[in-house]
Amino acid sequence: MNKKVGIVVPVCNESGNILVLIQALQTVMDKTGYDYNITFVDDGSTDNTLSVLKHQASQNNRIFFIGLSRNFGHQNALKAGLDMAQGDCVIMMDGDMQHPPELLPELLDKWEKGFEIVYTIRRDHSELPLVKRKTSNMFYSLINNLSDIELEQGTADFRLMDRKVVDVFRNFRENDLFLRGLVKWLGFQQIGIEYEPALRNEGKSKYTFKKMLRFALQGITSFSTRPLYIAVYLGFIFSLLSTLYIPYILYSYFSGHVISGWTSIIVTIAFFGGLQLMILGILGMYLGKLFMQSKQRPHYIIRETNV
Repeated sequence: MNKKVGIVVPVCNESGNILVLIQALQTVMDKTGYDYNITFVDDGSTDNTLSVLKHQASQNNRIFFIGLSRNFGHQNALKAGLDMAQGDCVIMMDGDMQHPPELLPELLDKWEKGFEIVYTIRRDHSELPLVKRKTSNMFYSLINNLSDIELEQGTADFRLMDRKVVDVFRNFRENDLFLRGLVKWLGFQQIGIEYEPALRNEGKSKYTFKKMLRFALQGITSFSTRPLYIAVYLGFIFSLLSTLYIPYILYSYFSGHVISGWTSIIVTIAFFGGLQLMILGILGMYLGKLFMQSKQRPHYIIRETNV
């Protein structure tokens, strides 16, 4: 079999998981008959992750590493790996062993059947804390209700993409990458596969609630202007609500309980405050797009690599 498979794994402080993952991937991929390579992207680790990767790369010609100059975030690390990945298809997965290597043959089987994107849908593990499950559900609800894309509950960054899809993705230059949304937006022939994540082999999850919330907002603003439209709607609402003061003004005037100047000030503030919020929302829709596009900073900076 002449087809080559590239595997991209972003890691950050995962020195204890690298050897286990490499062994698991080799065991699975050697049975498939595909030629393959594994590219690790070190996203500014503060432990000896990069040293471990360098040692493994010197011992195995299938192992490659990309060391970024600092921590650029999971999505940008994935972008770095995809930009330099080699293969007729590329598989993305995390380095903590929660994305089971045993699922790779099924991803490849779907690819051989003509699907150009094979993504995975995580089924929550029975031992996953309730708070984690709830925040995950909240994340997808926010994305689906406030953005212009529809993601299945549990869609993960564990997927296979055909070379033609990877080549298209490499041309993206937008800020605040949200790969799950971009992959859905790309189109092509897609299919999802459910899986149950394994327990983390070693270390702690890097996704805190704060990061999950930021990730959700990043995804929403990358694919929709609905939050800005909400500002416009709020402007209209507050402007209309200011008219409710009119009956009170009339009552105060004819009953003789008028505080000089008070009613006119309140009505003016409420009306023009709503009007300003509406106008700022409209301006923000355009200014935000121009601002983010004009910076054109690189998604990542490579400090060293053997690719």
